Parts: sequence; structure tokens; C-alpha cells
Amino acid sequence: MEKTTYIYGIRAIIEAIESGQNLGKVYLLREAEGVLMGQLKTLVNNKKITTSFVPVEKLDKISSHGNHQGAVASISPIDFASLEEILENRQVDKKDIYLLLDGVTDVRNFGAIIRTAECTGVSAIVIAESGSAPINPATIKTSAGAVFNIPICKVTHIKDAVFLMKAYGITTIGASEKAEKNIYQTDLNSSIALIMGSEERGINPSTLKVIDTPVKLPMKGEIASLNVSVACGAMLYEIVRQQDS
Repeated sequence: MEKTTYIYGIRAIIEAIESGQNLGKVYLLREAEGVLMGQLKTLVNNKKITTSFVPVEKLDKISSHGNHQGAVASISPIDFASLEEILENRQVDKKDIYLLLDGVTDVRNFGAIIRTAECTGVSAIVIAESGSAPINPATIKTSAGAVFNIPICKVTHIKDAVFLMKAYGITTIGASEKAEKNIYQTDLNSSIALIMGSEERGINPSTLKVIDTPVKLPMKGEIASLNVSVACGAMLYEIVRQQDS
């Protein structure tokens, strides 16, 4: 029997409803009030979603003591998109951004990256079938519901996705602290696939060898590296800046 997936947090649930996700049941704190809670109650009523008003102990239990803000919902797992179909149907004259995550395993980093990717108009996120963070309630909560607004694709190996991007004429760049050029010295005014590696080892060396250009962020402090979600956000916004200029 498939285990029920729960999402929690008012904004995450609102995003899930507004994006047409299939919610099974919404659990709300009996005494919860506020503008956002009022908006959520209106949405579940309008959509005729089954709602149960419960004590905080119930919400704490089903959210594993996460920051639920008085709202938890059961949800069907997301459907992963086909990367090949996305690339086949892309507008050739449009400058797209694709984000490939090579070994990001922390669910909160993953959720934060998804949120930034959605805000920067990323066309799809690509993860490997193994060695990647799962999409679970913590991921959904950290993404503020953005996980429902952006296609997420699974591939056997990230290197396969790099080759596919290059076959479609998409420039591939990868974050590496050993890169000679920083991202601000790199021409990004075209369709770009950004590859981000794990905080522990970075991009897999075999993947790094096949990308077009390794890039780095300038570091002026004594700490040698940034959190992967922060570094990803900085790089995505530089791509957006150049594409929009």
C-alpha cells in the first residue's frame, strides 16, 4: 500500500490548490485565524475539498513536528515530467533556463532551489533517479509550493541530460570553485542549462568534463564556499539579468 504524502504550511497548501493538485484532505487547526488562513479556508470551501478541524497534537504528529502553521494536507505524489518531451516542444527562439542538480540530497536545499528556480522562470529541473533529495513534505514546504508550478524530470544520470541539452543546442555551464572564469565573465545570453553539484563533492568529475563551461562565483571572504541553494540563486539571477538585458 502506498504511503500517504503530506504537505504542510499555509502557503504551500494554497499553491497546491491553485495549481490544480489533487488534495485528499486538509487538516486545519481548530482555533487558527489570520488573513492567509482565511484565504485557505475559502479555497478549500470553494473547491469542496474535505476538511477536518483538529487539535495541534494531530497536526504535529502527521507533519512530524514540522512548521505546519496550523495546516496540513494529504496529497498525491507529483508526476515527473519527460525531459525529452519538454525539449522537443520548446520554442526555439526563446531563451530558456534549465537546472540540473547533480547530487543535491538535502531536502531543504532542494526545496529552496525549487522556489528560486520557479521565481527565475526555469523551464525544468532535472534530477538523477538515485542520489537525489526526495520530494517530501519538507521539500514542498521549503519550496513554498513552487514544486507544483515547475516541471521536474528524472534521468538515469545527469551526464545523460547534459548530452541531451547539447544536442538541442543549449549551452551547458556548471558551478565549480575550480573554474577559471566567474559567471559574470561568461556570456549567458542564450538558452542555458545550469548544473549544480552537491555541497560535499560538487559536480561529479565525469559530468564536469562534458559541460561547455565551468563557472564560479567570486569569493571575497575567508569561507571557501556558499550553501548550494544560495549559490544556485546567485547564478540563476545572473542568467536572468543577461537574458533580459
